[in-house]
Amino acid sequence: MSNPGTLYIVATPIGNLSDITERAISVLNSVDLIAAEDTRHSGKLLSHFGIKTKTFALHDHNEKQKAQSLLDQINQGASIALISDAGTPLISDPGYNLVNLAREQGVQVTPIPGPSAVITALCAAGLPTDKFLFAGFLPVKQQARLSTLAEYKNADFTVVFYESPRRIIDTLEYIEESLGAEKEVVVAKELTKHFESFVKGTPAEIISWFKEDKDRQQGEMVVMLAPNKEESALSIEAEQLMKALMEELPTKKAAAITANIHGLKKNDLYKLALTWQD
Repeated sequence: MSNPGTLYIVATPIGNLSDITERAISVLNSVDLIAAEDTRHSGKLLSHFGIKTKTFALHDHNEKQKAQSLLDQINQGASIALISDAGTPLISDPGYNLVNLAREQGVQVTPIPGPSAVITALCAAGLPTDKFLFAGFLPVKQQARLSTLAEYKNADFTVVFYESPRRIIDTLEYIEESLGAEKEVVVAKELTKHFESFVKGTPAEIISWFKEDKDRQQGEMVVMLAPNKEESALSIEAEQLMKALMEELPTKKAAAITANIHGLKKNDLYKLALTWQD
């Protein structure tokens, strides 16, 4: 019986082809089969790097039906690479059913890291990155989109999601309606490409920027919502420290120390502490 092969999850460029890694090229050259979201689209990338490995279409419409046959090939000794149209597979792209089934059956799954639009946008947006939520794509229907955005009204973390060019204006209007006219937003578009852009401001300011030039309303978008600064929740660590200090020190002094350690506002902590004493 042949030794089982490996399922490789290979990240590919999101725009600039130079961003592909040497390891990704090596794996794509060495595997027996490449499962691609769109073989025609990926064919251009593979041709550019002289990769002649056979490709197979694996997308949202056939993944559940085809996943087991791919794993059967791996168990018979073949190695397969999974790629999406751009970026890291499974991040709002096909592949979950295949990888989940592979893990359940004990098949070796090896990630080949590389480009990801989420991280690429976030690291250059100028928003907090210590804690963030990736929300994928917002719902298509208006009310569902408004409801989803409303869930992030008091979020004390950066929220990141993808958006299409044809919906970007509507979504910015929904952000204003759900989160307020002063909500700080950053939109990144055409990442790693010639017309890469980052625009930061209120929803209305960014809408104006898009409407100044219709060409700006092209390309895939990454939308980032700044954390709510006024209503951010107090961390468990900060609350525990504040309460411990209050047992030994005046409330104002305890608030000052806690604020300095956790980067919080002293007056806000003091007001909160007074509610604990009621």
